[in-house]
Amino acid sequence: MKIDRKLLRASWASWIAADMARAGPYWLQLVWTALFAAVLALFFTIVGSVSYAEQLGAWLSPARWARWYGINLAVTALIAYLIHGLFEFVGWLIGGPPRIRRFTMPQRLAFFGGIPILGVIIGWPLGMWLVAGKLSVLRGPEGLRLIATSAALCLLISAVLYQWFGAKARAIDAERRAAESQLKLLQAQMEPHFLFNTLANVQALIDHDPGKAKAMLGAFTDYLRASLGELRRDEVTLADELALAEAYLRVQAARMEERLAYRIEADASLQGAALLPLTLQPLVENAVHHGLEPKVEGGLVEVRARAEGSSLVVEVRDNGRGLDAAPRARGAGSAGGAGVALANLRERLARRYGDAASVTLVAAGPGSAGAVATLRLPRTVAAATEARR
Repeated sequence: MKIDRKLLRASWASWIAADMARAGPYWLQLVWTALFAAVLALFFTIVGSVSYAEQLGAWLSPARWARWYGINLAVTALIAYLIHGLFEFVGWLIGGPPRIRRFTMPQRLAFFGGIPILGVIIGWPLGMWLVAGKLSVLRGPEGLRLIATSAALCLLISAVLYQWFGAKARAIDAERRAAESQLKLLQAQMEPHFLFNTLANVQALIDHDPGKAKAMLGAFTDYLRASLGELRRDEVTLADELALAEAYLRVQAARMEERLAYRIEADASLQGAALLPLTLQPLVENAVHHGLEPKVEGGLVEVRARAEGSSLVVEVRDNGRGLDAAPRARGAGSAGGAGVALANLRERLARRYGDAASVTLVAAGPGSAGAVATLRLPRTVAAATEARR
């Protein structure tokens, strides 16, 4: 994996994020923790020198600075990685990022404030034992003074870091929401070609086939209602996404007639699974617009959802022109191409799920026409569904 500025920025943002959704390789998360420990060790070394150095010579001694920095680095690294591990373990235990995003303010305070304090309480004595070889250094008046000073500093730093990380996380969350809203609006924009073609087809059918015109207008109304409804929510269910996809396919089937057939299959137990709004729509639209519509005889679109371990997998398969066909002209269809739609979708998924979600587009298989788009993301229950239980 190529490490560039964009990946570093995404990894750093996920390290301080308020939902613990990781982006980039996991070893980068460990690097950020190490750098954090190194900065804290320098801070403690400076504070210790100010508190205990009585002569100018002590300040100017590189050996003394190196010795105390090494001691502080060992202690802070132990505490930092202990906190890191506690966050990972407790986060996994309670359900991961989807559950953390639904925390109330007291729950968030207990999680992001309590775990660092617990890490300090456990890690500081262990660190002192590690660097001193015994805990006898903590006895007597000097030991009590060291304990009191260190405890006060730890609590102060925990409070400051909580506020700082909280502010950073809120800023990143605001940026994520702004980008998410923009991408959702771009994804949800009704292309003039689709809108005008649908209305023109309805108008043409009114005179000689009113029943078909009514059915097409009903499907189009369902599509509009579903797509506008999804824009008002940050999270929808698989059932919502499948209903939107079916409404879109009904409209296109009425327009393309026998040139388009479709099939949607999903296990009933997955209907309440959580997705980002308008996640499935671009995959279905690409299958019709780029795969089947340019093909004289049309074809079949299949949408299948299944569970694979802790993941939800949704496949959109078509037997259209395939990936090797020349791209359609821009004016012939949507404002963007399949590449743009998939890039937008990947960015939205990365902002929400990090590396835990993916979208791939591959050929249907050797000797088979068409393409398969596969969406894979963590399988969680949507908040609205969970609230109804």
